[in-house]
Amino acid sequence: MLDVAAVRDHFPALAGRAVYFDNPGGTQICREALRRIDEYLRTTNANEGGGFRTSRDSDALVDLARRTAADFLNASRPEEIIFGPNMTTLTFQLSRSLAQRLRPQDEIVVTRLDHDANIAPWLSAAQERGCRVRWWDIDVEDCTLRTEDLQRLLTPRTRLVALGLASNAVGTINDVRRAVDLAREMGAWVFVDAVHYAPHSSIDVRELGCDFLVCSAYKFFGPHLGILFGRLELLEDLPAYKVRPADNRPPGKFETGTPSFEAIAGMLGALEYLAWLGEAFGSAAVEGSAQPSRPRRLALEQAMAAIRGYEMTLSRHLLERLGKVPGLRIWGIADPDRVSARVPTVSFTLKGMSPSEVAEALDRQGIYVWDGNHYALALAERLGLESQGGTVRVGPVHYNTLEEVDQLASALLALAH
Repeated sequence: MLDVAAVRDHFPALAGRAVYFDNPGGTQICREALRRIDEYLRTTNANEGGGFRTSRDSDALVDLARRTAADFLNASRPEEIIFGPNMTTLTFQLSRSLAQRLRPQDEIVVTRLDHDANIAPWLSAAQERGCRVRWWDIDVEDCTLRTEDLQRLLTPRTRLVALGLASNAVGTINDVRRAVDLAREMGAWVFVDAVHYAPHSSIDVRELGCDFLVCSAYKFFGPHLGILFGRLELLEDLPAYKVRPADNRPPGKFETGTPSFEAIAGMLGALEYLAWLGEAFGSAAVEGSAQPSRPRRLALEQAMAAIRGYEMTLSRHLLERLGKVPGLRIWGIADPDRVSARVPTVSFTLKGMSPSEVAEALDRQGIYVWDGNHYALALAERLGLESQGGTVRVGPVHYNTLEEVDQLASALLALAH
């Protein structure tokens, strides 16, 4: 059972009175990540590949961080992990490489549920190479993707399917494994945006079977850093846009320029925090858990299982309380009995107030939420919300409490009246 008080003690920002429900845009950073950043900059600040102590120590830390990130995603090898400034930059970078393997009239499938960072790069690649874009539409009633719709879209010309593990706007969890199976039948690659899923549940790229997957450390309690997984044989084969002295092998051939070593150190700290959480509060019985020879992977699996269990309670409570606010409409899965099909992120509109007005009113009470389209532009347009200012988005994570949900609900009830 998760001890939320013990968890909150690891987050310095939570010592104040603010309620942080802005987590979908970036979680608060844990003290383990802060300590790693501080230690790196004080004791190990050097560029890579040098023959002196601080450079060797920096290289060793990056290697440890890469191996830890591989455990977090259950990649087969650390060379399958690429670091970059953020998910968007990494996705655009990879899209340029993949575009070299596309031919005119090839087809790319994108969804109307995704963040634009998993749509715009593929639209650009399609335009550049003369490919056809096919849109995987949503069920507007609950903002879910239907497998049968993907089956109708796939053809022998399909080369890539891009979709998210969870919607950053409405919280829907997608059946990526089934999408991968269908895409494989057509010989297509699958690129998965796991940015929004990463702080909520365990990721296993081998179980998913995807070719590429991206996430961001600042969404799972670390600093701003993007992480890209790619199957090694694909990374070895794809062309890289790089300077000539850079490594010709992955991951180096895709890591352009000097990286933010301190951010990589901070990401390592965030994963060390999660490993602590798994060891402290995780159950030893995690379905499909790693072998004892990989204790770090097991601890991370246990952490995410504990987080998922607690957040389902948060989700249910949030949906129940918001459902009682007059004039409030939840966009997406609103049934508290379907919390297993979503993460705690909830988007809503309130009759008589614009999303920005609601966000500003909540801010005056120390409750931080987002408003707008949340970069899920295609979804906002599909729901007819873009011209209305989008939605209000609240996103509890495992350091939030049921009492904070009650505080939000009470504030919204006051606004509704």
